[in-house]
Amino acid sequence: MTPLAILIVFLIVTIVLIAVIVAMPGVTRTQGGKVLAFLALFILPSICGWSGFDQHMERAKTTQFCLSCHIMEPWGRSLHVDDKNYLPAWHFQNNRVPRDHACFTCHTNYTMYGDFNAKIRGFHHVWAQYVTGPKLPIHLYEPYNNRECLHCHGEARVFLENPIHSAQIDDLRSNTVSCLSSGCHDTIHNTGHLDEVKFWKPE
Repeated sequence: MTPLAILIVFLIVTIVLIAVIVAMPGVTRTQGGKVLAFLALFILPSICGWSGFDQHMERAKTTQFCLSCHIMEPWGRSLHVDDKNYLPAWHFQNNRVPRDHACFTCHTNYTMYGDFNAKIRGFHHVWAQYVTGPKLPIHLYEPYNNRECLHCHGEARVFLENPIHSAQIDDLRSNTVSCLSSGCHDTIHNTGHLDEVKFWKPE
């Protein structure tokens, strides 16, 4: 049984028990009825609420969820550019990041699991999506942090044995030199040029 199916069963049981208590309030006069009412009105709704929240948080990590907003469609397309210089595309196509969690893997500070500011920005995104409309052009709130690259590459042999990386490893770790904007890996999503590129079509 999947977690979603279990959640649905819990919801149905909760609704049925609440309906029984509403239809027959006299049942709560007995000790067992009071326990039943406590379960139906407090314990089961709490379990359902937490399970639903957990389900949503897991879904929010998926690439499909991140690209479900129409405005993010070009970023999704950029993952299929057939050019190894496009860093996100090359990572995505070669399974250097899990494809079903690609956005979450590389933008860990941009999610509900980030700091307080990340959570506030998340609420701002919801507000912009449904009320005011997004501000264009889309951009990161702050420069991309090398930490997002180094949490995968930082201890990799191929990274550490590269003479360019080893010569400036301290600057890379302290974020003094950027992995992306220093001229080394500077072609990212590049969504403004998608009409000029060839796309990879997975079989």
